[in-house]
Amino acid sequence: MPSKEQVLRLLAQGHTYGEIARRLDVPAGQAYLVATGIPADGGGTVTRAQRQRPGMLRAHAQRLVNPRQVNPVVREDVHAWVRRRAWSERAAEES
Repeated sequence: MPSKEQVLRLLAQGHTYGEIARRLDVPAGQAYLVATGIPADGGGTVTRAQRQRPGMLRAHAQRLVNPRQVNPVVREDVHAWVRRRAWSERAAEES
């Protein structure tokens, strides 16, 4: 488990929470929680005083726990198979 000091030091060096998470081998939301004491999922009300804590993001902290989905890899062999299959079905319909 990384310490609050570790996370805040890396933030001060200009690293993002994503970079810090990879470096410290923890999820980005956990790095945020360690640094701020506030969960990144937006589940609670944040007071004015809490918003002043070091490491707090002004907005979009929830993306640290719910990253966007990404299509991992395009496989040309799969695309080729789909094209062949479509052409063969079209040829069968025309016969």
